[in-house]
Amino acid sequence: MKEKVENLNQTMPQILKVDPNDPLTNHAKHIRNILETGGVIAFPSDTYYGLGVNPFNEKGIRQIFKLKSRAYDKPLLVLIATELQLSQLAKDISQEADQLIKKFWPTSLTLVFNAVTQLPSVLTADTGKIGIRLPKNEWTRRLIETVGCPLTATSANKSGGRNTRTAEEVAHIFGNDLDLIIDSGPAPGGKVSTLVDTTLSPPVLLRHGAIAEQEIDSCLKNKCNLIP
Repeated sequence: MKEKVENLNQTMPQILKVDPNDPLTNHAKHIRNILETGGVIAFPSDTYYGLGVNPFNEKGIRQIFKLKSRAYDKPLLVLIATELQLSQLAKDISQEADQLIKKFWPTSLTLVFNAVTQLPSVLTADTGKIGIRLPKNEWTRRLIETVGCPLTATSANKSGGRNTRTAEEVAHIFGNDLDLIIDSGPAPGGKVSTLVDTTLSPPVLLRHGAIAEQEIDSCLKNKCNLIP
């Protein structure tokens, strides 16, 4: 019986349960060590649970594609904790992008920028572009600050599968293939983030989501500024 219990435990990932108000300082070193070695963590974002790696670590990025059975022509989006981190990932930020940032961030609005050359091409699917969001969830921003780097946040599911809201759902899908699942409670769910490509002028709406197209149009002060 003891052997069966041990085998069962070996099939489950490590789940770190934390209070939503926990500053995470006691866990910072452990989480950083995982990310620095190309490990993959799961965590709740402002929408659903996401899979996080350091976006500059190609080993971790490739592991995400493998875990999700994701096609390499689909780039990964990245979350930041503050607007100051934007310059680490993006360049040539347009006036329209600046308008949207000032109006909406932090919120469920992912903006596509020209990527800095230091980012691995596998992250951007060789597009030279990177999707970035400043999440509304304060705990998620605190996590990113704690680990000391932006985090990828592709949905914690298999490609084409349903989004996950709890640590248990993530564990059921991935078993012990993940290095760590951080459980601060259920993710809020709801609509996915709206996705807008700001590298083009006018900006291009790539995906409908939590922020309505009309709100973006209004911010840009021109109903024709957004191409559906």
